[in-house]
Amino acid sequence: MKTNFGAVAEDYGKFRAGFPDSFFGRLSAFGIGVSGETVIDVGTGTGTLARGFALRGCKVIGIDPDDRLLNQARLLDATASVAVDYQHGYAEFLSLDDESADVISAGQCWRWFDASKASGEFARVIRRGGHIMVAYFSWLPLLGNIVEATERLIVKHNPNWRLGGGNGVDFSSLPHLYAAGFSGFETFSYDLDVPYSPEAWRGRIRASAGIGASLNQNEVAAFDIELARLLEESYPGDELKVLHRVFAIIGRYDPVS
Repeated sequence: MKTNFGAVAEDYGKFRAGFPDSFFGRLSAFGIGVSGETVIDVGTGTGTLARGFALRGCKVIGIDPDDRLLNQARLLDATASVAVDYQHGYAEFLSLDDESADVISAGQCWRWFDASKASGEFARVIRRGGHIMVAYFSWLPLLGNIVEATERLIVKHNPNWRLGGGNGVDFSSLPHLYAAGFSGFETFSYDLDVPYSPEAWRGRIRASAGIGASLNQNEVAAFDIELARLLEESYPGDELKVLHRVFAIIGRYDPVS
């Protein structure tokens, strides 16, 4: 399934919930996101991680291959009164100096990388003793909840979508990061409800891989009409509580000489 998140950049910037403030508090216990650190946020999208680090006094470079998403990130940064150095680029070919980063982060994007090449680039750019952080902020489909119902509707309109039914935990980065010289991994996870209005939930799903990033405009419109009907009939009200899981993998670069 080909995806093009830039095609829904406006919905992406407006409706996709970013990593919560509590997440950065948890990272600080690992020495990540400390004021003055240089953070490279790869696959930054609309800058949800980059902006969070910048708000905490870090020098942040955000890397993404889609300029439309980066433009949304700049608009959101202006509203938050922070500055991030956004650069067009790819995880596999970083135009950055060797040993120039204290932290490399990748949020909600690992599956789109060539994992072996990206891990090698991260090892080149990170300083000895620096941190790698791969994180996810995923909705959780449980029996009868709004996520499960929405995922069924996505599959109805896009049978090629294969990203449903997840549990918010993904260890696929670990073998590649180990091979590149990262070690000492720790993980944490926790769940929380994210409030969405019905309109915002529709926008969030339009900005997903299974809908706006892979279907044409007419197909997206047809899906959106049916989702609006589903919400009105089965999940009425002004606010929807959407269960999410935060999950992070944290390691250090300290290769044997």
